[in-house]
Amino acid sequence: MTPFDTRGLKRRRFKDKIFTSIVWGLTFSCLLVVFIILFYIFKKGIGSINWALFTQGPKPVGELGGGISNAIVGSLMVVVVAALFAIPMGVSVGIYLADNRGKKWAERVAIAVDVLQGIPSIVIGIVIYIWIVKPVGSFSSLSGSVALAIMMLPPIIKNTEETLVLIPNTLKEASLGLGASYFKTTMKILLPTGIGGIFGGCIIGIARITGEVAPLLFTAFGNPAMVKSIFKPVDTVPKVIFAYASSPYDDWRRIAWGGSLILVVFIILLNAIIKLFERKWKVQF
Repeated sequence: MTPFDTRGLKRRRFKDKIFTSIVWGLTFSCLLVVFIILFYIFKKGIGSINWALFTQGPKPVGELGGGISNAIVGSLMVVVVAALFAIPMGVSVGIYLADNRGKKWAERVAIAVDVLQGIPSIVIGIVIYIWIVKPVGSFSSLSGSVALAIMMLPPIIKNTEETLVLIPNTLKEASLGLGASYFKTTMKILLPTGIGGIFGGCIIGIARITGEVAPLLFTAFGNPAMVKSIFKPVDTVPKVIFAYASSPYDDWRRIAWGGSLILVVFIILLNAIIKLFERKWKVQF
């Protein structure tokens, strides 16, 4: 292009504007869909939020009112136990992959994690049904937690690995060179340095399983009573939404919208926590 030939420059600028407009348009379309869904859930669910929804159990068919207190307690119990299983295991595997990148067994483990991430949740539920529920002879909160823990592992492992890879290897070498053991170096140097990304992966894993219902149909199953034992079937909020949303009773559908709003608000709060931690504890060198 000569200094006086501006047609090529104008053409490139025109293409750049078109591409920028397409990117902004697609971004706005995605955001618009999300906001429409959130608006609709808030609109339908806000009228169902009351004290009884959080403090009362389900009423028999034909009786108005009632709540999902048993499902809220069941969801918290299943998710907390799943996190207790998945977080230590996921962080440990992430540390192993970060320390052994490029090695044969580490690559095989990474492939297994990728495959696990793509397995449908209902398949995991069926597997846990065969492994735990059928041999034991009963559904339970514990079996539901095991299924959800398996689903939590991929995001925890990936976030832990990617976070630890960002930490310069010289920091680890300095600690080992001063006489610290590998265990102390990992627990007191590497993990505290990458706590933001690791914690974010744990929260992402929790957010992923909070709304799952398919694996719980084969494991936790459901229970209209208030249950506080991990060895008995329990109800969960996603299970209640699944059952009530398709019922012919207006009062049950109202409760389903209230439960949907509770889940959405909970997930929004989890994502806000992730952003706060990432800003405060971001790995920077």
